[in-house]
Amino acid sequence: MKNKYLGLLLVSGMFCVNAQEYEFQSVIELETTPVISQGQTGTCWSFSTSSFLESEITRLTGKTVDLSEMYQVRNTYPKKAENYVMRQGKAQFSEGGLSHDVLNSVANYGLVPVSVYTGLTEEEKTHNHAEMVAVLEAMVKTYVANPAKKLSPKWKSAINAVLDTYLGENPNDFVFEGEKYTPKSFMEKMKIKPENYVTLTSFTHHENYKSFILNIPDNFSNGSMYNLPLDEFVSNIDYALSKGYSLALDCDVSEKTFSAKNGVAFIPQIEDDAKKGLTEIIEEMNVSAEYRQAEFENFETTDDHLMHIVGTVKDQKGNLYYKIKNSWGSDEKKVANGGYLYMSVPYVKLKAISVLVHKDGLEKKTKKALQL
Repeated sequence: MKNKYLGLLLVSGMFCVNAQEYEFQSVIELETTPVISQGQTGTCWSFSTSSFLESEITRLTGKTVDLSEMYQVRNTYPKKAENYVMRQGKAQFSEGGLSHDVLNSVANYGLVPVSVYTGLTEEEKTHNHAEMVAVLEAMVKTYVANPAKKLSPKWKSAINAVLDTYLGENPNDFVFEGEKYTPKSFMEKMKIKPENYVTLTSFTHHENYKSFILNIPDNFSNGSMYNLPLDEFVSNIDYALSKGYSLALDCDVSEKTFSAKNGVAFIPQIEDDAKKGLTEIIEEMNVSAEYRQAEFENFETTDDHLMHIVGTVKDQKGNLYYKIKNSWGSDEKKVANGGYLYMSVPYVKLKAISVLVHKDGLEKKTKKALQL
């Protein structure tokens, strides 16, 4: 959009309003696959991280590959079920997850292209997991509340049977572009090594440059993250992008200033500017580490949604924004920018829970401090 100077001709005379509407210019634009929709599922963690891995494959091999998101979902649900049942219901069982859950699945089960495993039946066109999740939840709750007090060893097979019914059986091998692969050999061909990826975060209740388990609901697998000072957390995002590395992003999207429809996310300095900021440049908050921590501890910042950072843009005043690839489709009636969103630096500083990146995309001083 361009700056508009609106002349309002009224009976009493002429009044001019200078509206600084957003005009974005690309700064860094990394290669990525097209925006797709996660449908009626809570599997953003797999869509975002699979998109991230697709960009990694392009970076590492020059190939463009559409990976199966549902293959990783299919192989993660048994882990969720085991966690819930073995903790006797004292854990969360939900559709949610984090980027490291995809990497855990990749390490154990490899990768497959979506042409091999769609997670859809022939009649289905979009993903909808409402019925499947309801069945799985009922099953794991039944196992925990088993009146016989003795859990049958058949329960794991039953969970897998439901997943096979709704999503499909795991392929043992397949042919892709004329070559035969197993999921593990395909992962190796795509040069994806799960051990090369690290999760970064920034909180003051843990020691900097150490890894820790962040206590958020979707971290059912107790994945560890490296803690950095806030400015270093952001500077590593910038450095990675400048060197051609994209990042998977876990973020709070519950704010009214996060708008897929308008294609922007920002943190206003003045709360009354929240609506104005959806279409116009406004002054944003200078976010401190202390404020970020307080907003996390009072539940104003929550672990909501995962996306993919694929570049940066600037507005006409020179303010930097991150180009975020979402998984809510590209229908222009529902989302702006073809399904991408421009997220301001203050929004990332306040609302980004964590990022996943290849360890070679880290700043040298950070990599050294983390002993990577």
